[in-house]
Amino acid sequence: MTRPLDIAIIGAGPHGLMLATHLLKKRPKWRSRLKIFDPSGQWLKVWQQQFEALDIPYLRSPAVHHPDPNPYALRHFAETRPEHFYPPYDRPSRELFQQFCQDVIKRWQLEEQVIPQKIEAIEPLKGRKSSLYQLHSGSGESVIARRVVLATGPSVPQWPSWAENHRGERLCSAQEVDLRGLSLRGEQVVIVGGGLTAGHLAVGATTRGATVTLIHRRKMQVKLFDADPSWLGPKSLKTFWEERDWETRWQMIQSARNGGSLTPEMMTQLRQAQKQGLLQLRENCQIVDLVESGQQWQITCDDGQTLKCDRLWCATGTQWDVAQHPLLKTLQDFAPLPLIRGLPVLDDHLRWGKSNIFVMGGWAALQLGPVARNLSGGRMACDRIVPALIKPSLYS
Repeated sequence: MTRPLDIAIIGAGPHGLMLATHLLKKRPKWRSRLKIFDPSGQWLKVWQQQFEALDIPYLRSPAVHHPDPNPYALRHFAETRPEHFYPPYDRPSRELFQQFCQDVIKRWQLEEQVIPQKIEAIEPLKGRKSSLYQLHSGSGESVIARRVVLATGPSVPQWPSWAENHRGERLCSAQEVDLRGLSLRGEQVVIVGGGLTAGHLAVGATTRGATVTLIHRRKMQVKLFDADPSWLGPKSLKTFWEERDWETRWQMIQSARNGGSLTPEMMTQLRQAQKQGLLQLRENCQIVDLVESGQQWQITCDDGQTLKCDRLWCATGTQWDVAQHPLLKTLQDFAPLPLIRGLPVLDDHLRWGKSNIFVMGGWAALQLGPVARNLSGGRMACDRIVPALIKPSLYS
């Protein structure tokens, strides 16, 4: 058997990069002991594509949230380019953040650490007394690792029931829309959702010549961040961590995030498009039926009104459900954990049961709180996982 890899990080997004830099800060000589697995073969490739595809100009997170262990590193990097920060809280432009992340990758010498493989299953290595895991890729190759960190996001969009049997080029999820080079002149586009992604799609479609109807089942929420900043510290987290009932924690997370929301700037842009006759906002409205009408969709809403459109985009979120995530499902098969509404009950170091497998991102929300999936949540996860990787005997 080839020598096992010491640490495998699955996912080359912001959280995976954050874990690598935080780990190397504590153990600079461990660079050769870790590899990152991502089908793109590049750091932040999917993240960058998503931002560019939706034409998102700047981040929602303040400048202190990024993959480098030094919270002020981004400010130092851009001290001669203040125009790349957006008020309030100096939110960085997409371009600046991408350039900074490339600098982080170079400074921490992580350029060659990403392996272009999609890990689709994990299983304990049979016949071994020590804890070793076999990581199976989609190409049929496998890797043996001692410790594994999952830094992946949700893989399955959340589809409304009426859309299930109609998916295709003219009815797709927000993840499948690429505004770059898209001409929509004269088209009617309906977007379903009330979050920032829906807002970006609406603005992007109107600037490309479409007339847009934005439908949301509730009233639009306007918030600077998707969860109150008090969730970044003990003000709200103390009560959360003291709560020992997992179902109650899940309810606290739902209440804090309260579904999708729009930033004040995005709401201003939507109102401007509305005044120009390019956008119709339909709040407290739900689609109850959908039929094809020639090359268009005919939509029936719960108030009895109907409308037609050329394209229908669902910005209705993604499923945070272990059963819907192929890789996490393999963990549940060999090391079942209690699940609360699809989320795993991990230990305090975000470990999956008694294994040497750790989980980051929104999957760790029951331990980290409502910002787990955000950049700030990535830093919280590093604070939990890195000590257990460095001195596993103390935390196992």
